[in-house]
Amino acid sequence: MSEIIDKIMQHWFWWALTAACVIWYSTVTIYVAIRGVWDIRSMLRRLKGPDGLPPGQQAVPPEPPRP
Repeated sequence: MSEIIDKIMQHWFWWALTAACVIWYSTVTIYVAIRGVWDIRSMLRRLKGPDGLPPGQQAVPPEPPRP
């Protein structure tokens, strides 16, 4: 175990740089995933019409009975 700590202490700059890159990459990945889910949900809501149906399937009111 002390060998690992010695290696880290000898190359502390590279370990710190690697840790910073991993933290940065993880943060950006999580942020993009959350924003992507939010964007997809809002796009799907906009694609649904005001009556909750997709554009090609709008509800057509029934014709009134003819006398």
